[in-house]
Amino acid sequence: MTTLSASAPSLSSSSSTSTSSSSSSLSITVDPLYLAQMYYRRRSYDQCIEICTNLLTNNPYDQAVWLLKTRALTARTYIDDVEWDDEGIAEVLLDDNAVATAPRPGTSLKRPMTAMGSGGNTSAAIRPMTASGRPVTGFARPGTSSARPGTSSVDAAFRGNRPGTSRVMTALGRAIRLGTASLMAVPGGPFIIPERLDFRKYAARPALGKALCDYLLYVNHNPRQALELASLATIQSNYNDWWWKERLGKCYYQLGLYRDAEGQFASSIKHNDTVASYLQLAMVYQKLDQPSTAQDIYQKGIETFPTDVTLLLGSARLHDTMGNTELAANIYRRVLTIDAGCIEAIACLASHSFYSDQPEMSLKYYRRLLQMGVVSIELWCNLGLATFHASQYDLALSCLHRAITLANEGDINNDTSSTNDTVTSDVWYNISCIAINLGDINLAFQALHIVLALDPNHAESHINLGVLEARKGNDQNALSHASTAQRIAPWLYEGWYNGALCSLRTGDMQAAYTQCKKALEIFPEHSDSQELLSQIQHEILT
Repeated sequence: MTTLSASAPSLSSSSSTSTSSSSSSLSITVDPLYLAQMYYRRRSYDQCIEICTNLLTNNPYDQAVWLLKTRALTARTYIDDVEWDDEGIAEVLLDDNAVATAPRPGTSLKRPMTAMGSGGNTSAAIRPMTASGRPVTGFARPGTSSARPGTSSVDAAFRGNRPGTSRVMTALGRAIRLGTASLMAVPGGPFIIPERLDFRKYAARPALGKALCDYLLYVNHNPRQALELASLATIQSNYNDWWWKERLGKCYYQLGLYRDAEGQFASSIKHNDTVASYLQLAMVYQKLDQPSTAQDIYQKGIETFPTDVTLLLGSARLHDTMGNTELAANIYRRVLTIDAGCIEAIACLASHSFYSDQPEMSLKYYRRLLQMGVVSIELWCNLGLATFHASQYDLALSCLHRAITLANEGDINNDTSSTNDTVTSDVWYNISCIAINLGDINLAFQALHIVLALDPNHAESHINLGVLEARKGNDQNALSHASTAQRIAPWLYEGWYNGALCSLRTGDMQAAYTQCKKALEIFPEHSDSQELLSQIQHEILT
């Protein structure tokens, strides 16, 4: 409560016509409910909740205050769940949606079209693995890690996590006053006790029911009770309210009932086209491993909302996941025509330009990110690679040194959100690639050993370290590194080819033949593997 006081003059007369003044106070009091609403509009949710709590202590039946506090609590803990998240341990262990063990390439997220060189797909020969440094975008895009072949496992699920992004909730409905004893805040206890509520009563009052449903989803994290409330409200609205159907889809999705969620989102779109419904329906189809259907949903949403960036980004991410890099790049360019400051689109186009043998164009995109005020380890690392491949050798190592400095500063400040061992290991890996290209083998050895100290499961470092050991004549050490890379990343043809070559040098023809065949299964167009297989067959026959 804010009180402003001001002094007002007081005139008095006497026989001597003297004038004196005395002070009186004029108080102006701000309504605390209005003040709480002002804090809510400014997204100062803690102050809003504190004022509402004090008001409810004096009058626990004030439903306008209760509704405002409920929405403030929901907005403070709200997680944007309209993007496809990576698979967690629960999804891996309890996945009841069986898919074909060997789906056709391009029809499943488990087998994207990455082994082809035509049709706009990425060839295995130019993947960001060992031939050169690999830029990283600097942000975790939803769904990208779980879609990589071989990572949809229990171990990968335990390692992978992607924090959501916060977005403020939209205020819905009108503030109404309904005195109910079950809504009273219990001192020292939870703000709302759902077991004491009669959901039928709130289903008949949309404004109060919608706030309560979001509270159950995002604060209590209880989709079962939210599902009960949404079901009753849908019946109450004669199945004509798109909002309740959309919330039913959210509840089914959180419970793992993807087919039921699919029906609810589709029905919600029929009643009212919204961007969130299209995004969540596409998210359901991606969970069901139907990327083609998800792409169709994105296209329908883009036709309805042609200038919406989130739908375009979702479509581009899915194309990128499936290996259609050219289509993804075209969509990212379209995003930049709508939102020139989209960091994700700029970073992805920079990475695409780098792998399309256009380092100068990539360098322009990364410089644009610097002009926008983006400063991160990944950005300086990518700048170093772009400047090196653009023949600006004097700037390459300086940029990579800047990336290492930022990583060390993060370790000193315990800033685990901005730096971790994985990102730092990628920087040292890129330094080793530049050192190999410059001919500094000692620096390359040191950098690769640092990478393995930070991340022992860095398969590309094992492959390159094995190559350097083979050049020194240490075939056993090279074979050991190749075997480790095969175990960590069985989808990389380089590990199998190197293992076959080392096995041939040590005289193990059977192992060399098996590993060479495996390399050709992953990358049939690899000419070195084809020549090695012919040599092994000739040695066996003779």
